[in-house]
Amino acid sequence: MDKILVFGHQNPDTDAITSAISYAYLLNQKGLEAEAVALGEIGDETAFALKTFDQEPLRVIETAGFETNTVALVDHNESQQSVADLKDLEVYAVVDHHKIGDFTSAAPLSFLTKPYGCTQTILFELFQQEAIEIPKNIAGLMLSAIIADTLLFKSPTTTEQDKIVGEKLAAIAGVDVASYGLDLLKSGTNVDAKSATEIAEGDAKSFEMGGKPVRIGQINVVDVDDVLKRKEEVLATMQDLVTDNDYSAFLLVVTNILTSDSEGLLVGSEDFIQHAEQAFGAKVTDNQIALPGVVSRKKQVVPPLEKTF
Repeated sequence: MDKILVFGHQNPDTDAITSAISYAYLLNQKGLEAEAVALGEIGDETAFALKTFDQEPLRVIETAGFETNTVALVDHNESQQSVADLKDLEVYAVVDHHKIGDFTSAAPLSFLTKPYGCTQTILFELFQQEAIEIPKNIAGLMLSAIIADTLLFKSPTTTEQDKIVGEKLAAIAGVDVASYGLDLLKSGTNVDAKSATEIAEGDAKSFEMGGKPVRIGQINVVDVDDVLKRKEEVLATMQDLVTDNDYSAFLLVVTNILTSDSEGLLVGSEDFIQHAEQAFGAKVTDNQIALPGVVSRKKQVVPPLEKTF
């Protein structure tokens, strides 16, 4: 078998990067040759986790076929979120916690999805099933992803298993969940040094709705005004991205990690704006919509939007 390249989705977050690392480690321990890579540059939160647990950043690729025919997908399964030449590759395995999108394969494979708050919770179970010990640094990275994806267990995507696994990983990593978790989440909230493109696109994903791609981004802050004070600049960037990529719309969810509320910034077709108002039961005023209690793109943003179509 070729070397297996393991990667998460484009615009990788902490789960996408660290799940690639932990799954590649597991595969290597099973005697397979695997390497974790990234499909984009990392953000401040992920960099904080990697530095804390002495992990070098992953090399970034756009295509995989020039060096292998075999890949493994973590934290995603939709082709539009994956490597550019996915259709030309053999997928060895998928480990994910999102809805199943347009995934197809030419050969049988391992496809493992569970409705947990984080991919790393699934991977922890795989380590147990294979009786493979999790090193301290890998445990810390796995914990970081669970904290990030569940917003320190406050997101509605959080399951009891995420909490149980988080505590076990914290014990292996030798950190306190609460104090480390808050430090991790705060590390990614400084937007002053970010460009408008980094704010909008840093964690953005594409979803097909009504036959056209919709771009949905999310950024975590401790004060939504840190983004709203640059509203016109960010909206102009979002509009450029819509025009350049033929998106139907671009929705940026600005989430306050302390209050667990969000504000949405939205540009795009009038039709999509009407769908957004229907989905969230609120009016879009000056390209902005209030999203009280909304913190999860996966559970509270994408599903209600898709339902309106």
